Amino acid sequence: MVNTRNRRGRHPAAPTPTRAPWGLGTPQGRRRREPLTEPAEVARPSGHGRWSHPLSSREQNARLDQFERSLRARFEAVIPTLREVAGLRWSEHFAAEASSLIEQRLGVEAPRELFDQAWIAPLDMRQLFGVVLGGVIRQVAQDVHRAGELIGSDLTSFFLECGYHAVDISPCSDGRLKGVIRAILRLPDEAVRSRKAYAGAMFDVEASVRRWVETELMRFREGCPVPPEAGTRYLKVAVYHWSRSDPEHEGCAAHGSDRERAAAGALRRLREFREAVENSFYCGASVDILLIGVDTDADAIRVHVPDAEGDLTLDRFVDNHDLYEATRFLDATRARLAIYEAIEAASGTASRPHEGMRRLIATLLINNLSQIDRVYETWQGRYPDVGHNETFISVGDGFEEFQLRNLAYFVYLQTVEEAGHDLDVGIEIFRRLNVRRGLPIPIAIHFRYDRRVPGSRERATERCQRVRRAIEDRYRALFEDGYVVCDMSIQDRETGSPIEAVSVHELSRGHGGGS
Repeated sequence: MVNTRNRRGRHPAAPTPTRAPWGLGTPQGRRRREPLTEPAEVARPSGHGRWSHPLSSREQNARLDQFERSLRARFEAVIPTLREVAGLRWSEHFAAEASSLIEQRLGVEAPRELFDQAWIAPLDMRQLFGVVLGGVIRQVAQDVHRAGELIGSDLTSFFLECGYHAVDISPCSDGRLKGVIRAILRLPDEAVRSRKAYAGAMFDVEASVRRWVETELMRFREGCPVPPEAGTRYLKVAVYHWSRSDPEHEGCAAHGSDRERAAAGALRRLREFREAVENSFYCGASVDILLIGVDTDADAIRVHVPDAEGDLTLDRFVDNHDLYEATRFLDATRARLAIYEAIEAASGTASRPHEGMRRLIATLLINNLSQIDRVYETWQGRYPDVGHNETFISVGDGFEEFQLRNLAYFVYLQTVEEAGHDLDVGIEIFRRLNVRRGLPIPIAIHFRYDRRVPGSRERATERCQRVRRAIEDRYRALFEDGYVVCDMSIQDRETGSPIEAVSVHELSRGHGGGS
């Protein structure tokens, strides 16, 4: 049985929270209530310098800076290390020396068999690159999880106060949006129900409906996170992007760097998702939709403001880049008030969204001010790599641990056929990034399994093998020339579970579903 009490029109608005609006972007990173006083303007320093926005969290920025420097250093060490390996002169101890060097510099073990024939045939450096990078990916993903949560705040209760029991975010798979959850929006990982990326933010509507069904079933069966009578909603978010400095070339590749096409495509998917839920289960009011754009030059977001019925348009939005410039010299109280005024102004003649949605939008805008501030202080307001600069293509379920700009181009898939277009976009990007320099295209195939389900681990292993074969067939010429290298791994769905490497010839190990 499915809840029909929340069908569209029956409840005009979500429950109104009793607490005052707040944002995680406050210096203390906690809920706070500011008394409304006469706004004050702060003396403006000359230039940007180290001047911070009054709502920016310097503590969060410092943690993210340290995290990203450490993570990037691990990947940036791969090519210099392999160059040094290539420069070693062959001797009877070559295999041991090369293996030892890779393990000392990168912390991964390279198979000795790759070096055993180096005395009679040239060392296959492209294959070695793929094997070593795959090991670094798995090791770093494990280390990142052990490092713990960077944001350090549980937003689940806040989302419930806004009237949402689950949040599902679908960004574009472009690597510049890889940090959209942790860095751009400053949301803790556990606060988001799902975060599957698709080229151009053109998410799979049917898959999103299935995730909605699973969430609602949990509410009816277990009352988690709230029982069905709570009247809360499911929030679906799509995230598109563009480049402010080079909009015609460095925007979304899936939409020909056309910002309007990217926004319109994401909005169309959101409407299709809500209509699918409404037509299938007669409870469209149980779903809210939100459209967010990102200027990837500076990570500034543009939030499209819904009306009272939850409908969105492309021309009704708050641009946080402009809002940052307008409020960075105000005091915290006045800056926070200006954010709510901007949301009101964006509604124009349309009816305003419900209070919970307004609070949510305000929080996302405030959180994002810290990231804009960080880009200003570190890179003078614009990333040096405004275009693609990814290290690998992540295929399958992806590594949720990696929330880092331009680290990976992500293709969520179960089969190559269903996501062929998304994968083609990634391959074309890496033709420019890697193949032109003689480097292979590294593809990390990663799937999750559920140890509680009999045979789940074996099926995940088989899926890795099947996807790898399909990739080889689709890009046969690149593969035969050594320009496509695949690494495979699986992982239990339980948070923090170890990442298991899958060899090319591995078959089911007979562990059953409990391993």
